[in-house]
Amino acid sequence: MNALPVIDLKDASSFPSKRVEAWKYSDLRRYLREAPPPSPSAAVPLVGSGPFGALGGEAMVFVNGRAVNETQLMVCGDKTVRLRLISKAEGTGHAMTARLSARAGAKLLLLETHEGQGSAYVAHNRLELDVARGAEVTRIVLADEPADAISISQAVVRVEPGGVYRQTILTTGAKLQRLETQVAHRAQGADVRLDGIYVLSGERQSDLTTVVRHDGLNGVTSQLTKGVVRDTARGVFQGKIVVERGADGTDARMGHHALILGERAEVDAKPELEIYADDVQCAHGNTVGNLDEAALFYMQQRGLPVDEARALLTQAFLIEVVDRIAHEGAREVAREWLEQRL
Repeated sequence: MNALPVIDLKDASSFPSKRVEAWKYSDLRRYLREAPPPSPSAAVPLVGSGPFGALGGEAMVFVNGRAVNETQLMVCGDKTVRLRLISKAEGTGHAMTARLSARAGAKLLLLETHEGQGSAYVAHNRLELDVARGAEVTRIVLADEPADAISISQAVVRVEPGGVYRQTILTTGAKLQRLETQVAHRAQGADVRLDGIYVLSGERQSDLTTVVRHDGLNGVTSQLTKGVVRDTARGVFQGKIVVERGADGTDARMGHHALILGERAEVDAKPELEIYADDVQCAHGNTVGNLDEAALFYMQQRGLPVDEARALLTQAFLIEVVDRIAHEGAREVAREWLEQRL
């Protein structure tokens, strides 16, 4: 599966369609037949510093694809970076690329927000992230975009031996939204965790796609994605773990679980394991269903209105992913962000 084709918003022929296997659930060409006009420059919002503003750290800000400050950053020691991707556009398109490298022994908390403040725009964001030997990177992504936007985010992550990478994505979708992560897992003690939550309503769609390639000994990957879809929304999960020849000792586990809370809502899930090595421990699981009617009945019998009972059960289903965020401040921001959107 080629999850990261080269997309150029100036060239409509580069837009993948459902004929491309990795894009069969997210047909970009169906929604975008022509290259959008370029987005104009826009000022940084004068009020607020993004959802993670209270946690401080250094800010990297892009507005309509244009860098306000740095586009590349080399991290040494302990550092918090707030990567703000702001779209203030109406019916236009913009693209950006950011590069971050965590040097050996560094500890980076990357707090990434997709802040949609316009309408009907097209955004293509690309992140390149290097995790050196012994470095630790935690990436938390909050994606909040308008219902008529098209948004493609592609992250390429390289984790060297002994590196640690933790990622959690929370999103409410868009007209067409795709959040991709491709990880080059150098193993030999490297540890990767990829988690995600999607909460979709109306006609929104979100596609969480990941590809992890193990090409060394004794690598670890853990993945947990949960989603809730209502109305006519559509959730997509594509997770692929490839264990190359010689990558013995790999321990890779993937789980995707979703709730469908609308008769016309849809979830498409495609978990994959591709294993070419011996002596590995690999597993994947996938479930799609509705709320537990017995639990719902139990809560109603104890006086809770049905809507409140549904909300509490939904929150309990999703919160496991948030609780896996190790950084207390980021975890509380993510918890509050999620509760406000349930």
